[in-house]
Amino acid sequence: MKKLYLSNIDRKIGGVCGGIGEYFEKDPTLIRILFILAILFSFGFGVLAYLAMWLIVPKKPEA
Repeated sequence: MKKLYLSNIDRKIGGVCGGIGEYFEKDPTLIRILFILAILFSFGFGVLAYLAMWLIVPKKPEA
């Protein structure tokens, strides 16, 4: 069963986009672009979503 974690490897700020990319097996750059679009077109809601996920989603445990 897959779980969503913050990325330890592919992180620019908090690892949220990298973690989402790993979970859905998509390029994290695409996820980052979608977050930027959400920030621009939702009057900052994307920032709140990113910060909430950064606080709520657990860090990936060390192997």
